[in-house]
Amino acid sequence: MLLIGLLGGQRGFASELRIITLSSAITETVFALGLGSHIVATDVTSISPKAAAALPRVSQNRAVSAEGIMAFQPDIVLAPEKDVPPAVVQHLRQSGIKFIPLRQTFSEKGAYRFMQEIADGLDAPEKGREAVHRTKIAMERINMLVKEKTTGKTKTNVLFIYARGAGAMSVSGKGSSLDGIIELAGGKNAVQEFADFKPYTTEALVKANPDVILMFDFGVSSLGGKKAILKMPGMRLTEAGKHERIVVMNPSLLVNFSTRLPEAVALLHRELMHIMGN
Repeated sequence: MLLIGLLGGQRGFASELRIITLSSAITETVFALGLGSHIVATDVTSISPKAAAALPRVSQNRAVSAEGIMAFQPDIVLAPEKDVPPAVVQHLRQSGIKFIPLRQTFSEKGAYRFMQEIADGLDAPEKGREAVHRTKIAMERINMLVKEKTTGKTKTNVLFIYARGAGAMSVSGKGSSLDGIIELAGGKNAVQEFADFKPYTTEALVKANPDVILMFDFGVSSLGGKKAILKMPGMRLTEAGKHERIVVMNPSLLVNFSTRLPEAVALLHRELMHIMGN
């Protein structure tokens, strides 16, 4: 009877576990682990799956406060490493809230490690191993397809442009999530001279001379659509501009590097093959 009581108490605690997730990739992963019902609040980037989009937000922007988080009485907060100010983290931990910082590396192995670290942090290691196994099987199929379609061919030169209006544009260099996904999809990042992101310039665009421009859907809208982008200075001097090759994709799918990685790689690969006429 005592043993049954103890087990019942553990199940009760688990059923009442309250989680806050502070990135789209983390939120998607928790849902994929089958623990989405435990999320009581999340951040403004978490719009997938649909159930996540309906959750309360801890803030109206990317900035978070201890008070904003604690208002939801969480047991655990999962967030990207260094995204939450140290003072906020300290406040949460002193209040008895478990804070788990997570660092992503944008590769297949990095995605698997990220998923397992989240599962381990939520005391659900077996769920993590199952999710990693499913994702690996799917990625093996996608990798074979990409290899089959690209072996012996010149890689498509892809330039990713991040835009929040004409005055706020940047391009993606080495080591970024976009660099990683472009490579997995069988393309080549057009920018190799620097890491992460740097401000967009006409000179950089012309020098990179991409075959394809890759953008997020909201970025294309912020610049007035594809036709407006093709009229940007220097665009028609590039192969992408001459042939009007602009690929538009959903940001949360493209950069999360988690359980939907196979879907993201497959879709980008298909879009690149199609727009290049392969």
